[in-house]
Amino acid sequence: MTQAIAPRAAATTTGGVAFRVRALLLLLLAVIGAVLAGAAPASAHAALTGSDPQQGAVVGRAPTQVSLTFSEKVAMSDDSVRVLDPKGKRVDTGKATDLGGTTYGVKLHSGLPDGTFTVTYQVVSADSHPVSGAFTFSVGAPSQTSVALSDPAVGGGVVGALYGVGRYVSYAGFILLVGGAAFVLACWQRGAGVRPVQRLVVSGWLALTGATLALLLLRGSYVGSGKVGDIFDLTLLGQVLQTKAGAALVSRLLLLAAGALFIAVLFGAYARRDEADATDVSGRGDASDKGDGSDKGGVDADAEKRDLTFGLAIGGAVVAAGLAASWAMAEHASTGIQAGLAMPVDVLHLLAVAVWLGGLSALLVALFRAPVETQIDAAAVRRFSRLAFGSVTVLAATGIYQSWRQVGSWSALTGTWYGQLLLIKIGLVAVLVGIAWISRRWTAQLSEAPQAKALATAGAKAGAGTGTTAGTTARATALAELRTKQPTKVPANSRKSSSGGSDSENADSRDSNSGHSNSRDSHSADSRRAAQLARQQTAVATARQKRLRDADPARAGLRRSVLAEAGVAVVLLAVTTVLTSTEPGRTEEAAKQVTSSSSQRSGPLSLKLPFDTGGQDGKGTAEITLAPARVGGNEMHVYVERPNGKAFDIPEVKVAFTLKAKKIGPLPVTPDRIATGHWSAIGVQIPMAGDWEIAVTVRTSDIDQTTVTKNAKIG
Repeated sequence: MTQAIAPRAAATTTGGVAFRVRALLLLLLAVIGAVLAGAAPASAHAALTGSDPQQGAVVGRAPTQVSLTFSEKVAMSDDSVRVLDPKGKRVDTGKATDLGGTTYGVKLHSGLPDGTFTVTYQVVSADSHPVSGAFTFSVGAPSQTSVALSDPAVGGGVVGALYGVGRYVSYAGFILLVGGAAFVLACWQRGAGVRPVQRLVVSGWLALTGATLALLLLRGSYVGSGKVGDIFDLTLLGQVLQTKAGAALVSRLLLLAAGALFIAVLFGAYARRDEADATDVSGRGDASDKGDGSDKGGVDADAEKRDLTFGLAIGGAVVAAGLAASWAMAEHASTGIQAGLAMPVDVLHLLAVAVWLGGLSALLVALFRAPVETQIDAAAVRRFSRLAFGSVTVLAATGIYQSWRQVGSWSALTGTWYGQLLLIKIGLVAVLVGIAWISRRWTAQLSEAPQAKALATAGAKAGAGTGTTAGTTARATALAELRTKQPTKVPANSRKSSSGGSDSENADSRDSNSGHSNSRDSHSADSRRAAQLARQQTAVATARQKRLRDADPARAGLRRSVLAEAGVAVVLLAVTTVLTSTEPGRTEEAAKQVTSSSSQRSGPLSLKLPFDTGGQDGKGTAEITLAPARVGGNEMHVYVERPNGKAFDIPEVKVAFTLKAKKIGPLPVTPDRIATGHWSAIGVQIPMAGDWEIAVTVRTSDIDQTTVTKNAKIG
């Protein structure tokens, strides 16, 4: 009856675990899908903060070069900046030069015609992200142009999506590799011999290695043409290897080679030594009873294991820090303010995330997938709880500094996409910490594993009946039996026989004689029956494992809370990946301040100012127009009309411009009389964008005059 029910119970156990794993995978895919479906091409981390000529400017003479100023250093190639005439013909010399600071320029050919010119740029920012854009300026007067002003799809398309997935997988692999190994060394050293834990850490190494290779191949197309066909272009690959991002990826691969050696030792010599310590318990007990001095050998073995643990911890910490630095030295932390401090802080931040979330993943695997004979003990869970608390503390401290550095103001926290993502991340971390607090409560109630208690009881009974040596041997034998991964394939009639050497020898003799006498078909039938019996025994063992795991309510509650933590961590990792490819709030705000004025106006400025000089026939309206109302040279016209709308012929008109915010001005302009009620001035210079005060002085007689003012955005 038991054998008939056991397969169904085993299926239920396996199905429950598989359902949870499938749920996590579906959640992961849903988050990635939402991110990739809703995200535009990767946001640039450097912004164009100025140009000469400025965007939309109208200049009297053709410039000899065009210069662009960015918010940070950028990398340029020969075709990074292109200038096109109204017909779409390229008029630049092709070679961009560094003019100092964050300004770059490209020379123009001489003899350029009048009209509207288009400037396009495609560069790579100092934090390794592609930047592209376009703007126009005019010579003489604006004209029609055949050039379409559309941003290049740099960082987008299929290549951009693949690059984004590769970044996510690389972060996930780093977390599983570093966090899983830290969990084994610091919290649960017996876990080095547990196959599910081994698979988790190795999967992290494989994911990180594969993603790094993919990113190295995708990089050239990602920052360039964006074409799938350019992924395997060896020329582009050679160019990538000469950049900061390429050097970081190559360094990561070299560190992963050292990481492979670390994994081999951790799950090889280290794991075998732990198993040998467990199986040598009975041997050391016998030697101790005989008094042959073998206790010293046990002490030496323990000391050797401690040395190996220390060596692995030091080596693993160096590799982990190097892997984290491969991100810190090529992305956000490597540029901007306080870069020298930001990079080590970023390394600590990444390591804290990996230890916390990677250790959480290892704990999840240990609770759900570890065999019953190697079920994680309460002491290991408590050690991880303390380790996670320390990681969260480091994470909070480094996160506050990074947030200040990248956001810079409260307005950027709520008014930029980077700030909004950061708020979402903070909310997810808060939820994760709340669930972790629940897990900590379950951990406090956690008791030792039921099978460990059974082993202790069995050993105590055996020791009481036959002495210390026999009790030790019984405990070691029980542990060895529990660690056997497959049940012994023993026929049922053999299990019914009484214990004793002679019975075993007779059974072996009968089996041997039967083997010689039976035909090949009989052998085949026995093999099938033995295989069926083995499957039934495996099902029974699986069902027994489920009952043992569910025996402790606190352990069951801990499994549920850790599973919830892992689900939130998956979403948190996706948000973090998007955050690292989004333009920081500080940079976005700076770019908005520079370009806000030019984006507010799309045509000439026109203002009407009523006036009254106080004398006879002293009322009227002065209308002033300024085109194109941008920084640089402008054309100004002043029209003076009577209250009835007819032209007002007055003796004098003066205009002055003042930018009080920058303490510039007043800048006087005396227009020339063109006709009755019409005055004009050419080449009116506006030095910078801002909220300018325009003062118009009107004189209607020798003694009657007045000044009227009005503010307007110019630039």
